[in-house]
Amino acid sequence: MANTPSARIGKVVGASLVGTTIEWYDFFLYGSAAALVFNKLFFPTADALTGTLLAFLTYAVGFVARPLGGLVFGHFGDRIGRKRLLVVSLLLMGGATFLIGCLPTYATLGVAAPVLLTVLRLVQGFALGGEWGGAVLLVSEHGEPRNRGFWASWPQAGAPGGNLLATGVLAVLAAVQTDEAFLAWGWRIAFLLSGVLVLIGLWIRLTVTESPVFTEALARQEPAPQAPILGVLRHHWRDVLIAIGARMAENVSYYVMTAFVLVYGTTAAGLPKGTVLNAVLIGSAVHFVTIPLWGALSDRLGRRPVYLLGAAGIGLWAFAFFPLIDTKSFALVTLAVTVGLLFHGAMYGPQAAFFSELFATRMRYSGVSIGYQLASIVAGAVAPLIAVALLDAYGSSVPVSVYVAGAAVLTLIAVLIARETRHRDLGAVEPTSGLTPMAAAPTVKEA
Repeated sequence: MANTPSARIGKVVGASLVGTTIEWYDFFLYGSAAALVFNKLFFPTADALTGTLLAFLTYAVGFVARPLGGLVFGHFGDRIGRKRLLVVSLLLMGGATFLIGCLPTYATLGVAAPVLLTVLRLVQGFALGGEWGGAVLLVSEHGEPRNRGFWASWPQAGAPGGNLLATGVLAVLAAVQTDEAFLAWGWRIAFLLSGVLVLIGLWIRLTVTESPVFTEALARQEPAPQAPILGVLRHHWRDVLIAIGARMAENVSYYVMTAFVLVYGTTAAGLPKGTVLNAVLIGSAVHFVTIPLWGALSDRLGRRPVYLLGAAGIGLWAFAFFPLIDTKSFALVTLAVTVGLLFHGAMYGPQAAFFSELFATRMRYSGVSIGYQLASIVAGAVAPLIAVALLDAYGSSVPVSVYVAGAAVLTLIAVLIARETRHRDLGAVEPTSGLTPMAAAPTVKEA
């Protein structure tokens, strides 16, 4: 029957996955375009590498807006619910991406073109800042504790799903067009396509129900701080720091191995852009399929062991990644990206359940959003910039590998000091005399 628990969670997972895939498609599309065309179209007066740095700077701006989006969406999501905020985030992201596809370039508008591009990138970041927390919470709070890692990992699969879609669209456009046509107008098609995708995602997202855990908290008249973020900073500041640390290796490695690799592969390694795009395409497909498997494994072994495996693996793989790219062999380039993304998935798969289990119900949207999005500024936002700067300064990929390994060490430390969370009951009633950290909340036995 349509109202059975399994049917309900399947519907919620589907709605979250489609929505996050579309939003990440929009966000990653910008990163790919920044590496391939924006440096030429919006920063044509700079030399090639400086133009790429400037393009990646506008790319990083989107990350800066994400904590603000997390604050705003988290505040209202903790007070009025998860579902409505997810609809707003989808509309904002899709609208901004569609407008980027309509934007005149530097040749037409002059300096106003990169300014408008930056503004639209800010809107993208703001929307994505609210999307992630709501999507993973909607699934986490619908699912049963024994399978929470598996179900909550599906919205996470929206990230490689979106990257897969963005890279695939760009690869097809690059294959059927000349470089001149792609640069002149072909890239716009990928951005304009977002308008159609948003309508599909909106239709699906409007059909799901509100989180039962949140609804029950409202029915119990469970108190919520007037400003949930202040409650988070008071009761969960250690959990926020753990979330930030846990994201360092995951976030840095992902953008180095999916965004910076386009720059490194086409410049330092001298590969055709189609070769690198197709390698990322294959790696993202494997990534998409395996993220739920890592989430399911965390239900069996715990969040921490799986996460630690991913962090240690990515720190070591960083030193094999670039030498494999340098071989110029398509098979080895694909191997480099795919294995890197497999280790990333070991962190990203359990992450949604892990972070959700750190926070109390009426502060959970704010808590997961702030921890997740603050890390985006110090990790993912600057990762391509730092990688390009290191390559330019040293003429070698080794400093970039050291940079990724350093991020892995920070993540290992953060996860090692965290408590295991897989038995947490997200619906546990918190004391009314003062909301306390979830570390003191009741647990459930593994089924």
